Amino acid sequence: MSHTGHTGHTGPMLAPGGSSNRWLILANVSLGTFMATLDGSIANVALHTIAGDLGASLQSAQWVLTAYLLTICAILPIMGKISDLFGRSRVYNYGFLLFSAGSALCALSGTLPLLIISRIIQAVGASCLMTNSQAIVAEIFTAGDRGKAIGIVGTMVSIGSLTGPGLGGILVDYLGWPSIFWINVPIGVIGFAAGLYILPKGADRKPNEPFDFAGSALFMVGIVALLYTLNNGQEWGWSSAAVAAGSVLAAASLAAFYFWERRTRYPMLDFSLYRNRTFAIGNIAALLSFVALFCISVMLPYYMQNVLGFSAEKTGYIMMVNPVFMALVAPLSGWLSDKIGPNLLTTAGLSINALGFVLLNTMGVKESAWIVALHLALFGIGGGLFQSPNNSSIMGAVPKSKLGTAGSLNALVRNVGMVTGIAVSVSLYSTRMNQLSGRVADAEAALSSLHLVFWTAAGVCLFALAVSARRITARGMPGPGNSGQAG
Repeated sequence: MSHTGHTGHTGPMLAPGGSSNRWLILANVSLGTFMATLDGSIANVALHTIAGDLGASLQSAQWVLTAYLLTICAILPIMGKISDLFGRSRVYNYGFLLFSAGSALCALSGTLPLLIISRIIQAVGASCLMTNSQAIVAEIFTAGDRGKAIGIVGTMVSIGSLTGPGLGGILVDYLGWPSIFWINVPIGVIGFAAGLYILPKGADRKPNEPFDFAGSALFMVGIVALLYTLNNGQEWGWSSAAVAAGSVLAAASLAAFYFWERRTRYPMLDFSLYRNRTFAIGNIAALLSFVALFCISVMLPYYMQNVLGFSAEKTGYIMMVNPVFMALVAPLSGWLSDKIGPNLLTTAGLSINALGFVLLNTMGVKESAWIVALHLALFGIGGGLFQSPNNSSIMGAVPKSKLGTAGSLNALVRNVGMVTGIAVSVSLYSTRMNQLSGRVADAEAALSSLHLVFWTAAGVCLFALAVSARRITARGMPGPGNSGQAG
């Protein structure tokens, strides 16, 4: 049963496509999206300082990052279902308040356990924002403008994810680690206040079905076990009992979740969405794309600092080239996808990313900053060409009543891809370094290990390209100016 072409509308009426408020709504949604994704990485550079100030080990302080990420992944689909039941604007706007409160608690935390608890609260608020950002945009923008608008939201995701370390380093150096959390509070309060006036209004939704607590619990256990095992697999050893136990728990819980959802009358996650070929292809391609791209988020900074000898500051500025180019390209590709459809753009974007990884393997132990920056610009262009049309295609392929669920799954795919990409790249790099230890010079060993990661990422990109190309033959594929959903 495909949802493409579904025109039913069971939720509150939102601002019509021609409303002048829609661009203000887009600005508000973009702000929330930027904040939520920024805080996934802004604390990375502050861990040493936080550990020292709070008298904790660096390994324990890693939970400041892990708790945020795991919480978001665990509750994104749940929050999507809640949004579809109670109203996307309401859940989104309360996300601003919850995120701001969590940020203030983080800044005030005097112990590591309190900071971790505060990060969990912050992550719940971020999930409210992430789940509904694309859903709100997809509902208020007509098919003719939807790609451009979702392209702007996608740009905020990329800028937030990739500028976190650089901005965090500046704030920590000048104002101390609490400043990376305090900065969210006034922005979140302003976003909430603005949302009260500009977000789409409609009749309050009343839940007309029971909430799937059993399915939600199974999903949370399964996804947390999976991501935590992936995140720690290299440290534990991939053949260790801990990895085996985590993998079994994840597989059993997610399998039970799937069978429960297929049998229960009111599922938390509607698997029928994946019968829609456009929706399924877009999500799989997005997952693979993020796995590949996040291989460079760890490996390129390491290459620049440990192989090329660049300073942390210089490395940070060079890494900013990627989000800058993505910010320039993504809105344009979204606009083009409204005119010509997503197929050519997504194919071109993934092809450029694959080429970028191949070219990374030509770099040696002596490269100038501008050569590295040019490679990162290539990834920015490729990512910008792919993400906006792909997201627009995904969100345009579902009925309005399922936009919250679709948005949450799209965000979940992104986060799982990030974790997987980092875990795979670190594991490949470490394994290759261990193989070469003592046999070649350290710089040569590092370069060989990096090349293994980059060739693998190129292969993942080509696989994503093969998957994405299947949407061309998908039945009911929306054409230019037709998202397959009622505008």
